[in-house]
Amino acid sequence: MDISLDYSGKTVCIIGGSAGIGNATAQAFRQCGADVHVTGTRADQSEYRKQDGSDFEGLTYHSLDAADDAAIAALRQKFAKLDVLICSQGMVMYKRAEFEPENFAKVIQVNLNSIMTCGGEFYDLLKEAKGSMIIVSSTAAFHATVGNPAYNASKTGAMGLTGTLGKAWAPDGIRVNGIAPGLIATKMTKVTTENPKRREGTIRRIPVGRIGDPDDMAGLALFLCSPLAGYIVGQTIVADGGLLL
Repeated sequence: MDISLDYSGKTVCIIGGSAGIGNATAQAFRQCGADVHVTGTRADQSEYRKQDGSDFEGLTYHSLDAADDAAIAALRQKFAKLDVLICSQGMVMYKRAEFEPENFAKVIQVNLNSIMTCGGEFYDLLKEAKGSMIIVSSTAAFHATVGNPAYNASKTGAMGLTGTLGKAWAPDGIRVNGIAPGLIATKMTKVTTENPKRREGTIRRIPVGRIGDPDDMAGLALFLCSPLAGYIVGQTIVADGGLLL
């Protein structure tokens, strides 16, 4: 049995890998020997700050608007091979902005529709490599998020898509799985993690007694794309410190 997490010679692409969970995952794969590519919305990687969770050491950066299907198709043309595709792109709009139809549609496009576009564009390379695809959703897929209907719908949809693509593509040698993070300390979650009252209230409800770190999700991604998880297909693994329990 191969129990190695050695990704030497493997090519990894992380959509939304410029910060947070995606960036931590990119660095984890790089440290395991992979050639790692990441995308972000800004024109150049120099526009990101390390204090916001961005580290591009050893990574190849591509500017990408995940809402643009043509841009995703153009990105695909830059790759001759791909072993791992991780869809970690995401956005959220606060102050009930997602109740507006145009905002609802924008969040759905980025958080859900673009995942299908990415999968479709890179399908041929993943099939050739007998590779893996990871879809990052959220524990929001399992409960209501009253102020964010689009975020909730998109993450619930992402979980369903994980199962469907998992079943559809497993015969082609592609393993599709998902990760559903709980509250993870990233730039996107500062509205909670940097609000003392919200932070303390949440920690009280997490059995392990702490908010998650992006590295917690990176380790799970390394496992799911490895031979150790070779019989896991179409599953969305909840990683929330026991919060949903």
